[in-house]
Amino acid sequence: MGIPHTPGGSRPTAATLWGTDATGFWTAQDGWCWFFGAIDHATDELVGWKATKRGDRWAALDPLYQGARYAFGRLGKDVARGLTVRSDWGPQYTAHVFGAELRWVGIAHSPSFVGEPQCNGVIERFMRTLKEQCLWLHRFTDLAHAEREIGP
Repeated sequence: MGIPHTPGGSRPTAATLWGTDATGFWTAQDGWCWFFGAIDHATDELVGWKATKRGDRWAALDPLYQGARYAFGRLGKDVARGLTVRSDWGPQYTAHVFGAELRWVGIAHSPSFVGEPQCNGVIERFMRTLKEQCLWLHRFTDLAHAEREIGP
């Protein structure tokens, strides 16, 4: 699909809404794996992504950390003050550690309404495109093969 590891284009401002979500995909050797992404709602630009075997709160944080480094030049306490992240109510996003890490970076968390995916429509639409144009088209051998197909 050619998703860049390092986003291009203009940097988002601090007063921005990002969306984050995850989806699973199958590989022959590694079984079920996860894709996590974070997108800028204003520009539709993917600010970070991670493909991983373990779909936990740390994997969910990684695309947001990538985005913070990209948008604010570094990752640190309160660096992203003014940024809000929208997510669904998945266990990765409701974990105490996830919320604590967001607060440390200065990101406000805005969970979408339960059963209302349109509340986070920008990332939901991205995930649909990722599935239709990549994840559902390939028979991945392993996670490394999936990363090569998803990334640049």
